[in-house]
Amino acid sequence: MARAKSAYVCSECGASAIQWFGACPSCAAVGTLNETLAERPSAHRYAGLAPANLPVTLGRIEARDLARIPTGIDELDRVLGGGLVAGQVALIGGDPGIGKSTLLLQALAALGVQAGGDAGVLYVTGEESCEQVAMRAKRLALDADRVQLLAEIQLERIIAALEALKPQIVVIDSIQTLYSEQMQSAPGSVAQVRECAAQLTRYAKRSGTTVLVIGHVTKEGAIAGPRVLEHIVDTVLYFEGDPHSSFRLIRAIKNRFGAVNELGVFAMTEKGLRAVNNPSALFLSHHGKDVAGSCVLATLEGTRPLLVEIQALVDTAHAPNPRRLSVGLEQNRLAMLLAVLHRHAGIATMDQDVFVNAVGGVRIGEPAADLAVSLAVVSSLADRPIPSKVVVFGEIGLAGEVRPAPRGQERLKEAAKLGFERAIVPKANLPKGRFPGIEVTAVERIHQAVVLLRELAGRG
Repeated sequence: MARAKSAYVCSECGASAIQWFGACPSCAAVGTLNETLAERPSAHRYAGLAPANLPVTLGRIEARDLARIPTGIDELDRVLGGGLVAGQVALIGGDPGIGKSTLLLQALAALGVQAGGDAGVLYVTGEESCEQVAMRAKRLALDADRVQLLAEIQLERIIAALEALKPQIVVIDSIQTLYSEQMQSAPGSVAQVRECAAQLTRYAKRSGTTVLVIGHVTKEGAIAGPRVLEHIVDTVLYFEGDPHSSFRLIRAIKNRFGAVNELGVFAMTEKGLRAVNNPSALFLSHHGKDVAGSCVLATLEGTRPLLVEIQALVDTAHAPNPRRLSVGLEQNRLAMLLAVLHRHAGIATMDQDVFVNAVGGVRIGEPAADLAVSLAVVSSLADRPIPSKVVVFGEIGLAGEVRPAPRGQERLKEAAKLGFERAIVPKANLPKGRFPGIEVTAVERIHQAVVLLRELAGRG
């Protein structure tokens, strides 16, 4: 088979070159030339071509609910939006050793058992031998008799095997190990990753096969390879968590078939990843008594309400520039909240080091955490504990107002279910009547929340 010619295209200006240069000959940008397939020139490129599909009126298209394929793992189904979809291409990234291959091997084994003898599930491994995968399946005690295994890294041979076997679900482990013979670059290069992902996506859409792709991540935590890789696929999932901890979080960053920012929680055991049905218990510390600087936040991850403990430590600064450090929360937002506390509540921290942490390694990005972070800082600075049965949520504006958070009723239900007795919420989130199981107090401005905190701390 004749190898297609390749060219090098600048990602900045779009200029092309027949060989690689360290800097683009056109715009002089450094390191922007990426290998791609060269198009064959044709004077009559579009002459005589008929459209593959004729356009239709959008209103005449019948919208149908997509059939879901449950994976047998509840937390994974939640993140995917209810299960897999025929023709879906999902990319799963995470740090080495965090459990990506283990999770998908467990899912394939469960899918094979559910579908019985007609299970068309295939695991393509490019990083391990078949014996290594079999050893992992044996260690996990999986019923893998219906899981087909293929050790191959050449893309054309993999697609030929898919055409012959016609599996329903395929796992590619991993996209960085594959190479296409049409490209001259090594496996894992930008051109190879982009070309292999594009061909696998075309096959999935053409055949209706669900393709799950494992991707490596860089030191910055982004999936290695071109950014276009995340645009090609339908779903992007990220594995999070400390490899030294037994808990793992999987989060949907992109999902064309479900909600984004959905969170699934797993515990790594000797038998593989086990779904955690009550993740709020993981993110709450169990102190012997109330401690200063601790505040429980009712946050929202996708469609799931979670209770997370926010811890703050305020200490006298011993340097001209006080430190502002946050783990699991946005650091710039912490600096903004400290300024709001000073201006609108009279709480000065300009000579204090402030450290804020979200317990359990969870990352919180929603602004509804503002009120909990602020009250935790005030509690630590005044050395007055917040009662452990109090839950807080709400966004804080630069004018000191406390803004409402979406789906406040669900947050309150989760808090009441876990035994919390009181909630401090924005006024717009105040229930119309008495909320069962929990006393709800509304505040409109940050100084009102600080006064209420002092009253609660005095009672405790």
